[in-house]
Order: sequence, then C-alpha cells, then structure tokens
Amino acid sequence: MGGAGEVIVDEREVHNGAPAEEPFDLNDFTVIKEGKAEILMHTKNQVFFNKAQVNNRDMSIAVLRTFISKRRQEHEAMLSKRMKTKPKVAEESSVEPEGITDSIAHNGKDNVKCEVSEVISQQGPCSISENPASNHLANIRKELTPPRVLEALSASGLRALRYALEVDGIGQVVALDNDKASVEACRRNINFNGSVARSKVESQLADARVYMLTHTKEFDVVDLDPYGSPSVFLDSAVQSVADGGILMCTATDMAVLCGSNGEACYSKYGSYPLRGKYCHEMALRILLASIESHANRHKRCIVPILSVQMDFYVRVFVRIYSSASAMKNTPLKLSYVYQCTGCDSFHLQPIGRTVSKNNNVKYHPGFGPVVPQACSDCGKKYNMGGPIWSAPIHDQEWVTSILADVISAQDNYPAYDKISAVLTTISEELPDVPLFLSLHNLGATLKCTSPSAVIFRSAVINAGYRISGSHANPLGLKTDAPMNVIWDIMRCWVKKHPVKAQPPDQAGSVILAKEPVLQANFARAVASLSKSQVNKVARFLPNPERHWGPKLRAGRKITSKHVSLLGAEAVNGINNEEDENPSKRIKTEGSTPNS
Repeated sequence: MGGAGEVIVDEREVHNGAPAEEPFDLNDFTVIKEGKAEILMHTKNQVFFNKAQVNNRDMSIAVLRTFISKRRQEHEAMLSKRMKTKPKVAEESSVEPEGITDSIAHNGKDNVKCEVSEVISQQGPCSISENPASNHLANIRKELTPPRVLEALSASGLRALRYALEVDGIGQVVALDNDKASVEACRRNINFNGSVARSKVESQLADARVYMLTHTKEFDVVDLDPYGSPSVFLDSAVQSVADGGILMCTATDMAVLCGSNGEACYSKYGSYPLRGKYCHEMALRILLASIESHANRHKRCIVPILSVQMDFYVRVFVRIYSSASAMKNTPLKLSYVYQCTGCDSFHLQPIGRTVSKNNNVKYHPGFGPVVPQACSDCGKKYNMGGPIWSAPIHDQEWVTSILADVISAQDNYPAYDKISAVLTTISEELPDVPLFLSLHNLGATLKCTSPSAVIFRSAVINAGYRISGSHANPLGLKTDAPMNVIWDIMRCWVKKHPVKAQPPDQAGSVILAKEPVLQANFARAVASLSKSQVNKVARFLPNPERHWGPKLRAGRKITSKHVSLLGAEAVNGINNEEDENPSKRIKTEGSTPNS
C-alpha cells in the first residue's frame, strides 16, 4: 500500500468476473484502484471522481470502523444492564408481553434505537429520559443487526464499495444517485468488484432527498458528500438516520462558509460568517449549527464526534438522537461571535443559559451584550457573526479510538500519513475552546516581530491558562486566556523588542499605549510543546502532488481553461481538439510560449 494520498491508476483489461449490465468498450475506461476497491472510470468525465478525496474516504472508513466497535460495546452494556435489572422487573410483572421483542427485532426502521436510548443518558449533552423499566427491557433486542449505510450521492460508487469491502461487520450499503450515467457506472463497478460487492452494495436511481424522506430512521450511517453545499439535503438526512446512528457530511463551498459571500451563507446555513484567521473552524461550527437546527425541527439533536477541516472542504461526523427534552439544551450550545475590526479580539455571546433551583433547571435567554460598542482593547467597532456551534466539536474519546485504529492498521489506509497527522493534531486540541488566535496576526496588529510559538505558549501557561494548536491552521493557537491577558503578554513582548512609533489612531498604537496589568513570564514552560512536537510527529503535510484540489463537475467538457484544476498534461491527454488543431495545444511544463 502506498503513502499519503496514493491512488494507483492503470489501463488494463477487465479480469474475469461478472459482466457489467450493458456491453461497453474497454478502451474508453481506465481502472482506478483505491484501497481494496477498483472502479472503471470513463475517460470523458461522464461520472465525477476526485483523487484528492482519498483523504475524505479514508477518514470516513476509520470513523465507521470505530462506530461499529462502539455500537457493539453499547449494545453489550445494555444487555448487561438488562440482566441486572431483569429480576426486579420479574417481581413486578411475572408475565412479559409476547411479540414486542420480535416486532422490534424485525423492524428495519430503527436498528439501534432501543439500545442507545438509555446509553446516551450517560454520554454528555444529548441525554434522553429513560422509559419505565418494564417497557424498556421489552424493547431491547438480544442480537445486534449489522449497520445499514446510505451513500446519498454515490457517483462512481467508489466510497460505497470501499465501505463494503474494507469495513468488517458492515451490512447493506445503498448507493443513490439521480444521474442515470452515474448509476450505470456504479452498477458496472459493483459487478467489477466481485461477489462480496454484489452481495452488499445496491445502486438505485433516485433523488436522495425524496429517498431519505421516505426511509426515516432506517439507516445507521448516512453519508453526504455533495459537489458544493449539503444544505438542501440536511433536513431529509437527519430524518433518515436511526437513533444513535451517524451522519457524515461534507461541505466544499468554502468561499461561502468562510465569509466571501456572507449573505449566501446565511441563506443556506442560517449563520453569518466572519473573515478571520479562524474562518475554517468557523465553517465547521456553522455547518454543525445548521445540522442541529434541522434536527431540532424533528425533535432530534446531534452529538459531534469528529469535525475536520482538510484540503478544500470541511467534514463533520455527528451522532443523532431523538429527544424532545434534549432540544432545550440547543441554545446553550450556540453563540454569536463579535470580531473587532481593528485588532484580533473576538468574544462569544451565548444564546441561552440555565438557572438551577431546587433540582429544577430553567432555561433563560443569554445575558448580553458581552462587549461594549467599541473594542475595549483598540477602540474600533465590532462585526457580529453567527450563530455558530460553540460546544465541543470533537469527542476526544472517539478521536483517541479512531487514531489508535488507524495506527494499528495503517496498511489499510492509502492516505495514512495525512489522516494520522490530522487526527494527531485534533487529539491535542483544547476541546472546550471555540475558534483560535493567529500569532502572526497579533504581531501584524502591533507592527512587531512575533514571538515564537514556544515562547508565546510558555507565557500563556505561566500566566495560569491553557493553550494548544489547531488542526485548521498551523499558526492557530487555541487558549482559554481572555483577550486582555493576550494583549498584556504582547505588550510585555514589545517592551523587550521595541517597535517604531506608529500613527496614534492605529489599533496597535492604542493597544501599546496602555500599560500591561499582567507581567508576562516568558521562561520556557514544560508544556509549551505538544507530545507530537516533542516526538517530532508530522502534523501538517504538503499536498502529495500538484493540482491536488477540487475537480470539474461531472459531464462538463474539459478545455484549456481547466489547466489550473487538472494540469496541462492531463488536459492535453484528454482533449482531442489539440490533435485536430495543434495551434491550440496547451503549454506543458518546460515548453516555450508560441510566438
């Protein structure tokens, strides 16, 4: 198996096996191998395929493997608890109603609903009230059925095939697409991968939104990986996931999510983005807030287990539970963001709060505003964005388990180097600190040379606060230190490393005009380096090859203007027009421009 992002592409004849449903010319196809799956791809871009998404697929497989393991553990824990409580129930009711267990066992609509309804009461933010013991025990099935997976936008079917061939314990995988050419390609690839693929993967021509709406709570895993925004699929997707199941969702419209088109982001996701250095993490939190909003409309809530910004997209993995009572906690997990226009100060305004009295919890609007009209550090105005998901975006226990599985089976992941680096960085993030600061931006505001990350981390730690890196930005620093402490540290740094005088109305001049309240200690702290840095583990890797990024939508004709996406060599190899008109041949590396 190759290194990070390796995908083997070769041209050869189809080996013996079941024929495709329709005859086809092998000269029009290339065989692409990724993991244990092989697919036939048409040379004319009829069906979408992006080699760079190997990172996405590998990460999804790692999460799916851990989900199957966790799901089994939860089921065993429920059975164990059932055995302990069964004698008490038997005393109250010596005769258990017949047929209830059987009816649940044969109900394909909710594969894990009865097992997880009590487990999640012990799992953090999305708890569900227990039913009476007798009713609950009657609904627990003795055996756990294999999880069913829905790939809502399958295209070539590569992802569905890899799930079926590489994830042990997987059940049926349903691959949907509303494009006839894609469904034909998917069925061709299913046959091409042999009997295991044919027995597990089913390809259907259908609108994903309609299909998910008509198959509510039927799938333990729903995978959304659209070309662009997933917003139109979210409402139906949250209804299609069984209780305790996982929704995997990708968004590639990063320009919208990161603030280039704030009004478009608000119309699609219900949140207004801000253009800060933390914009990629904010994109993750906007997507999570949108999914939670759609889930709440159906008396459901989400629990994020992993949220990743990688390459040119964001990808979130959330578990979904049904609970009308847990929905009340949603305002506690959402916040507006105030970003100063003059400096890097930002503040979060929670939407809601709770008040406990006599073991009763009451929900109230959040106190505010958390900031004055003008920034207390530099005097400039604030921009307001959000709401965003301000609760943790990862479950560190899950992250540890996923990373351990990836390391133990690294030969099974073509993109092992990349996903292990991302997971390692995520495992070291502060889970309860939304967004992050950029050390270079702090220095740019004050027009000073920035301290090294180790020195700045040491000063924050010595001041009694926590600090970590961010997987979304190599220069990002997440800390629970308030902004006045951050600026005091920078003031003390500038005193030791003076800067030239700046106009008095600039943000940096206003900040430096104030004397620091905190005297920063820049002595090297033991925890100033993370474990991965101490062990010299790579955390941020370069792209494995050029033109590693988004690709053309399927069906679009490849022309000379697509060189920046595909590369001159690929375009010259695909475009037949250059043979007919050599004057239009696209330049390749090393060639001289035409006169």
